Amino acid sequence: MLRFVWPRAGGDRRHEMAVRWAGDLLSILAVRVRCAGEPPPGGGEGAMIAANHVSWADIFVIASVRHTRFIAKSEIRDWPLAGSLAERAGTIFVHRARRHDAARINSLVHEALASGECVGLFPEGTTTQGDRILKFHSSLFEAAVANRARVYPVAVRYEHADASPHRAAAYVGELTFVQSLALVIRSRETIARLAFAEPVETEGRSRHAVAAEAHRRVASLLGLPLPDTAPGRAGDRPAEPR
Repeated sequence: MLRFVWPRAGGDRRHEMAVRWAGDLLSILAVRVRCAGEPPPGGGEGAMIAANHVSWADIFVIASVRHTRFIAKSEIRDWPLAGSLAERAGTIFVHRARRHDAARINSLVHEALASGECVGLFPEGTTTQGDRILKFHSSLFEAAVANRARVYPVAVRYEHADASPHRAAAYVGELTFVQSLALVIRSRETIARLAFAEPVETEGRSRHAVAAEAHRRVASLLGLPLPDTAPGRAGDRPAEPR
């Protein structure tokens, strides 16, 4: 499918395939997605998803409800299965060792939004246990502002079946991808909850204002206080999954 069908598929067909692949992968891992609110619609209107970041699974949880081109670190290409799926789904890979990669990434995001695609980013730039929210770096919101694309804030949390926090789902600390994957596999069931807020309109706003509003809405959905530090300013590094 990846080698022969995907390269020849049109936009709608790719959307269907990517959503199905993400859902199938989560089903294999016994991750059940529960979604509240409205994800970005299709129809060729560019949109950006801005989410808090807990796990490598965040990409597939969101992609299971809306085909999304994520901004992610280049090392993900080497992950078993997940790397191939992420690459074929159009992930925009960040080379963190390259100091000036932000300009290239912004250009790619700008092109994707202009062509009507949905781009996803994790503005915290790193993962947490889900019990706090870090500042949102604002640099990659510039492309949304330039394209007047709506930004859809989304809160991600992982729970057990009894609604208690599922800490094993978090990809934090010194865990390798394989170790983290093993923890998820050993869990009997993981509930991944997505909550989409009302979209943030970008027309007439600065990237800093858009980042601040998205930050506030995600924190509100999670019931978490905002950190004291204001959202990132000029010179922010690209925000990519851990």
